[in-house]
Amino acid sequence: MARPKIFNEEEVIDKAVEIFWAKGYEATSIQDLVDGMGIQRGSLYATFGNKQQLFLKSLNRYGTTIVSKLLEILNSKPSAIESIELFFAQLVEHLLTAGELRSCLVTNSAIERGLRDKETKQQVLSLLNALENGFYKTLLKAQKDGELSTELDLKHIANYLTSSMQGLLVMGKVCSERTALEGINKVTLSILTDNNRGIT
Repeated sequence: MARPKIFNEEEVIDKAVEIFWAKGYEATSIQDLVDGMGIQRGSLYATFGNKQQLFLKSLNRYGTTIVSKLLEILNSKPSAIESIELFFAQLVEHLLTAGELRSCLVTNSAIERGLRDKETKQQVLSLLNALENGFYKTLLKAQKDGELSTELDLKHIANYLTSSMQGLLVMGKVCSERTALEGINKVTLSILTDNNRGIT
């Protein structure tokens, strides 16, 4: 008769997220996970499979929590443009205060494993597509509210904002100067504010 689990699965996955986020996939050992998650090695394998499977579950868990919170910011203000501005401002605050957890697990995973592991690549793309779709919906609202020209290609702008977000998160791994990061945001967001020139 199988022994019942004596831990909350979501709670221990959250701990795995923190470990992979801080150390990366390759530098994280099974022992790191056992120690950090507070479970036995046998329970880890029985519940989550191998390290790769646990990593993918952790990346998915990250998407349902952190990415969801980012998407909420895009709906937080009456002005869609102000919501996008707040989104990028919050990223800067995260980069300046997150310490060892600087950057984003999606970004880190894309850099470390995107070219070598198909499953990681697919999951990263899924999360990035969710963010890009969030930008698109917010831009569409801005256009309907008269904040953006109807001649702009919102799909291209959403793609641009998603790639700019990733670039900012990569820069934040090595740059901790507020003025530099806010300067990047200023140029990024100028596509929305400088006479609505944008991408046509």
